[in-house]
Amino acid sequence: MTDATANQPETQSTATAVPEQMAWDSRARRMVTIYVPLACFVIILLFPFYWMTITSFKPNAELYDYKRYNPFLIDSPTLDHIYKLLFETAYPRWLMTTMGVAVCATFLSLLSSVLAAYAIQRLRFKGSQYVGLGIYLAYLVPPSILFIPLATTVYQLGLFDTPFALILTYPTFLVPFCTWLLIGYFKSIPYELEECALIDGATRLQILRRITLPLAVPGLISAGIFSFTLSWNEFIYSLAFIQSGEKKTVPVAILTELVSGDVYQWGALMAGSLLGSLPVAIFYSFFVDYYVSSLTGAVKE
Repeated sequence: MTDATANQPETQSTATAVPEQMAWDSRARRMVTIYVPLACFVIILLFPFYWMTITSFKPNAELYDYKRYNPFLIDSPTLDHIYKLLFETAYPRWLMTTMGVAVCATFLSLLSSVLAAYAIQRLRFKGSQYVGLGIYLAYLVPPSILFIPLATTVYQLGLFDTPFALILTYPTFLVPFCTWLLIGYFKSIPYELEECALIDGATRLQILRRITLPLAVPGLISAGIFSFTLSWNEFIYSLAFIQSGEKKTVPVAILTELVSGDVYQWGALMAGSLLGSLPVAIFYSFFVDYYVSSLTGAVKE
C-alpha cells in the first residue's frame, strides 16, 4: 500500500502533463497549425509582387546573368525601366484609358444590377426566381462564345477601336454576377422596413433610394470591387476591339507593345505590371471592411 500510495502522485502528474502538451493552445501546436501555414500562404501570395518589384529595379546585366548575381536580390538598383515605361511609351495614357473604362463599366453594371436585383427580389412577380437563375447562368457563358456576336455589334455601331466598345461590352459579364450577388444581399434586408414605407405612401423608387440602398452599401461596394477588378484585368475583348497602340488598356498594352518579336523587355514588363496592380490594391485597401461585411451577411431582423 505504501508503494502504491507513493506512486499515485507521480502517475497523476504524468497524466496531467500529457494533456497540457497536446492542448490546442500550446505554443508548438499553434506554430504547426497556424503560423507555419499562414507564413506559407503569405509567401506564396506576395512572392509574385516581390519578383515584379526586384525585376523592375534591376539593371539588364543582373537580369540575364544569374551566375554572378543573386536572382532574388538587387545589387545596383536602377530606375531606367520605370523611366522608359513612363516617358518612352504611352503607359500613362494606357493607364488613364484603363481607369476610365473600368470606372464607366462598373457604374453601368452597378446601375443595371441594382434595378434588376431589386425587381427580382422585392416585386415578387411570377417566375422571378427563374429569372434570377437565368441571369446567373448567363455569367457562366465563356467570353469566347460571346465574342463573335459582340464583335458584330461593335462593328455595326461604329465603335471599333474606341473605349466605348469596351464600356458597352464589359457589362455583359459584369451585370449577371453583380445581379446575383445583390439579390442575395437584398434578401437579407428585412422586408418589414419597406412595408412600413409603403404604408406611409412611399413609392418603390423612394424606398430603393432612401431605405434599401443605404442598408445595402456593403453589398454595393462588394459588387463594385468585383466589377472594377474584372474590368481592369480584362484581356480578350480589349485585345479584339482595340487596335491603336495608344488606346489599348494596360493588360493588353504591356504585352503587345513591350514585346518585340522574341525580345521581352522584362524590366519594363514587370514595372508595367507592378504599377498596373497598384490601383486595384489601393481600391481594395480602402473598402476591405465593407467587402468582408458583405460576405458575412447584411442587416438582420
